[in-house]
Amino acid sequence: MLENKIKVKKFDIISLFLILIFFGIDRISKISVIKKIQSEQGDIFLNDFINITLNWNQGIAFGLFSLDTSFLYHLISAIILIIIVYLVYLMVISDNTGKIIISFILGGAVGNVYDRLTYFAVPDFIDFHIGNMHWFTFNFADIFISLGIFAMVVKEFVLKKNT
Repeated sequence: MLENKIKVKKFDIISLFLILIFFGIDRISKISVIKKIQSEQGDIFLNDFINITLNWNQGIAFGLFSLDTSFLYHLISAIILIIIVYLVYLMVISDNTGKIIISFILGGAVGNVYDRLTYFAVPDFIDFHIGNMHWFTFNFADIFISLGIFAMVVKEFVLKKNT
């Protein structure tokens, strides 16, 4: 019994460590890109598929619901904070795999919320494109959130069917 509680605590610590790592990667990448774009005075061409283009996103993921209205911006920010609190609760009650998966989502979500509270916008900068067809500009926090959601869907719907 005591051994199970110790294992749970280890995974809680690992989850917290992962959240901090994902948050750190996101912060460092955003700070680096902001400084680089400002010093070079424009976009950075990496290859035929990816450019670094700084866009300040006031909406939610991938620029959806970008708004100029202060009230709606703060409402969306409050809803995101409530979701983060709920995700922390889900992480606490989840199994070890669930804790790791939710760590991806929380690490990214905390990174983007930090930007919303600090800059009143989220710096998105990864511009993936094929020819003239561009995907939404995104950042590492968006990648972590997307990977976490994808893993959660696989865990809940694909892996549970097989058991």
